[in-house]
Amino acid sequence: MSDQSSVYTAYNGNSYLFGGNAPYVEEMYENYLANPGSVPDNWRDYFDALQHVAAVDGSNAKDVPHLPVINAFAQRAKEGGTRVVVAAGADLELARKRTAVQQLIAAYRNVGCRWADLDPLKRTERENIPELDPAFYGFSAADQEAVFNTSNTFFGKDSMSLRELLNALRETYCGTIGAEYMYISDQGHKRWWQQKLESIRSKPQFNTEKKRHILDRLTASEGLERFLHTKYVGQKRFSLEGGESFIASMDELIQQAGAKGVQEIVIGMAHRGRLNVLVNTLGKMPKDLFAEFDHTAQEDLPAGDVKYHQGFSSDVSTPGGPVHLSLAFNPSHLEIVNPVVEGSVRARMDRRADARGSQVLPVLVHGDAAIAGQGVVQETLALAETRGYYTGGTVHIVINNQIGFTTSDPRDARSTLYCTDIVKMIEAPVLHVNGDDPEAVVLATQLALEYRMEFNKDVVIDIVCFRKLGHNEQDTPSLTQPLMYKKIAAHPGTRRLYADKLSAQGMGDTLGDDMAKAYRAAMDQGKHTVDPVLSNFKSKYAVDWAPFLGRKWTDAADTAIPLAEWKRLAERITTVPENFTVHPLVKKVLEDRAAMGRGDVNVDWGMGEHMAYASLVASGYPVRLSGEDVGRGTFVHRHAVLHDQNREKWDVGTYIPLEHVAENQAPFVCIDSILSEEAVLGFEYGYASNDPHTLVIWEAQFGDFANGAQVVIDQFIASGEVKWGRVNGITLMLPHGYEGQGPEHSSARLERFMQLSADTNMQVCQPTTASQIFHLLRRQMIRSLRKPLIIMTPKSLLRNKDATSPLSEFTKGAFQTVIPDQKELKGDKVRRVVVCSGKVYYDLAKKREEKDSDDVAIIRVEQLYPFPHKAFAAELKKYPNATDLVWCQDEPQNQGAWFFIQHNIHENMNEGQKLGYAGRAASASPAVGYSHLHAEQQKALVDAAFAKLKGFILSK
Repeated sequence: MSDQSSVYTAYNGNSYLFGGNAPYVEEMYENYLANPGSVPDNWRDYFDALQHVAAVDGSNAKDVPHLPVINAFAQRAKEGGTRVVVAAGADLELARKRTAVQQLIAAYRNVGCRWADLDPLKRTERENIPELDPAFYGFSAADQEAVFNTSNTFFGKDSMSLRELLNALRETYCGTIGAEYMYISDQGHKRWWQQKLESIRSKPQFNTEKKRHILDRLTASEGLERFLHTKYVGQKRFSLEGGESFIASMDELIQQAGAKGVQEIVIGMAHRGRLNVLVNTLGKMPKDLFAEFDHTAQEDLPAGDVKYHQGFSSDVSTPGGPVHLSLAFNPSHLEIVNPVVEGSVRARMDRRADARGSQVLPVLVHGDAAIAGQGVVQETLALAETRGYYTGGTVHIVINNQIGFTTSDPRDARSTLYCTDIVKMIEAPVLHVNGDDPEAVVLATQLALEYRMEFNKDVVIDIVCFRKLGHNEQDTPSLTQPLMYKKIAAHPGTRRLYADKLSAQGMGDTLGDDMAKAYRAAMDQGKHTVDPVLSNFKSKYAVDWAPFLGRKWTDAADTAIPLAEWKRLAERITTVPENFTVHPLVKKVLEDRAAMGRGDVNVDWGMGEHMAYASLVASGYPVRLSGEDVGRGTFVHRHAVLHDQNREKWDVGTYIPLEHVAENQAPFVCIDSILSEEAVLGFEYGYASNDPHTLVIWEAQFGDFANGAQVVIDQFIASGEVKWGRVNGITLMLPHGYEGQGPEHSSARLERFMQLSADTNMQVCQPTTASQIFHLLRRQMIRSLRKPLIIMTPKSLLRNKDATSPLSEFTKGAFQTVIPDQKELKGDKVRRVVVCSGKVYYDLAKKREEKDSDDVAIIRVEQLYPFPHKAFAAELKKYPNATDLVWCQDEPQNQGAWFFIQHNIHENMNEGQKLGYAGRAASASPAVGYSHLHAEQQKALVDAAFAKLKGFILSK
């Protein structure tokens, strides 16, 4: 017996179809025959295939349940009237081969891509895949001409010889396109891919005009890189050479998307090939790019950024009409742009009321090392099918140059077979394609887009190519990849290979060279390479940012609302439908809020926040609130989403009062996010970057959880405007407060935001009353300034009666950047002014009452940045005889606001005054975990605020 036959024998005895599993499989097959819908999809798929196998007598009779037949024969045997006849050996062998053919088809569909011709460099031998060899199933050369039923394939024949079938399977699944889709749960989706691939055997059939256009795009891609390489020697540009087919893919994607009704495409990508996309896809004028290399381009931003991080937008013509293209700005953090793009797309979808994503398409371009290595990829994929973050399916394109900086050894690069394996978590199909076959790349692009538009699901095109130069143009890659770069040096280039192919097809011996010369001439003149770019087109859905530019943070905003409107809104948000049963605890909350609405009692934080949202949506400002557990609120204070306690189905029985405050109101959207910070905050930043009219809020479960999104905060929120000129009004709510909950649930790391504050880039506030959060949230929208707003929100103050506000503070007044001392003091008797921010104020006020001090004033700074010098100076002037100022904070000395606010306080001090510190000592941890130690520290810092100045003292 041959080795392959031995393998097959072992396979038969131990696979999931045989051996000890046989009774289980037989029982499942019985169930299938009785009711096909009663078995899992993957088994139903297998059993369906068996139904296409002809009966042993050659007929097309369908199988029937076995158990009644078995029972009938058993009964006849008992009665002595049955003689068992064993089927002939030839019939059994034929049945076995028919089953084996179905297994062979399944094998090619499942793992055929592992034998596909994908690597342009051909660095390794093709892997031996036993399941793809007919001998594995017991076939021999004598079986090649045997004819089998193939009606469950899409090769166009109901029966084929084994030889024909093998050729068809290998052409379809083992050519220059390797498809992965059999892990998809939906049977219809799998059959869709089988029909699309098998009907054409994964081979494109393009006419001469199409082939000429593909060569034109390859020529443009290579031409730009070579032009830059010779004109700007040694300057970084992160060349696309070796991956030129990517530009052909992008061109096809845009043109076909436009033909299918897409009107906007948002692209996110890292720096590899970015300049090429800017010029050859979006139509940036080459002369403008050259000006950036020459350092003659206009520089009108406070900081600016390198050219391969720049974004761009344009409108191009497609068969379906104009399509707006937007390339998102991106830092060097590679995949971090992914959720930003998705958020931008969702904002555009919402503006168009495009619930399925038929008009807006997200496109994410990855590197092979980055898609496999960076966690934000997984977090962003996890958003794909959720209600609050759905974008209708993303087209992912991987520029798979088989190396990450200097790492190409598969033993180091990743722990998966393919760099794209992470996408299988959402069952996204993957088309691996050889970058040296540009026609296959274009075909893969067509199929991927068609799938996305039909099913609104993510899909991946993995262009396996190479990187002709180093990570950047100053690298010497052969230092670490000598073998790879010997092969690359001998490679003629994708454009040359394709030009030669077209020449051999009779399309002209000089076609490729003529195109290259024409492109070079266009470069020399700095002309457009994308035709036609529509310079005068403007979509009705375009956002006008002009009203939000050039504004100052000191601009006034009328944030109070009339008493009648307050009462009307309060009634609406505290009323639930008659047949809706809320939890008794929630019922009490609603009753209390109704009393607050009438003015019977002071307004607490939850009601103040709710009324801000209600008044905004009633006035036409949409509100989008997202984060972990934001519907209820981490600290059970919000209750924006109510749950019917008598509901009988899991997907019904919720009521959101803020959706019912007025006719024709703006939307209120409240999203309990997945357990992610980085991707969700990136998404919300992207949303806010494309919608200045919506109050976009991300709330951390605890403030320090923002750690997980630090890249978004550093690279986008804090610096996006000074680097890229991107205005953004996102709001972050970060629960913050020292209440003995330990190192991870105390601090929102206020010091990090203070450190990032400069150039009036954002607002950092710590409101301490219900009316303050009301006015602050309303100010963020009513005022035309669009700057990120960072709010240190409280925890214990949510239910602290001292933090409540009378109704009059909502119908009058505004957000106070500095709150004066609430105690009536004689200003000339005050000798010390304690300055603070946040919850510690209430501890200080209590201590002062205990001491019965009338010579100590307490000032609250509610806006820490930009520092409100005018309001703060006005308060200090009330105490002309004060000799000491003390900054008091809960946080350790090396954290909190102390190091960032002392110079602002010092600037407003009078000559002879001294400034001291009262707070926790410097610490490596944000807070202690021992409750008794926390209490001791808290008492000590409050006492220090009233004691003699110690330690570091700043004088003026």
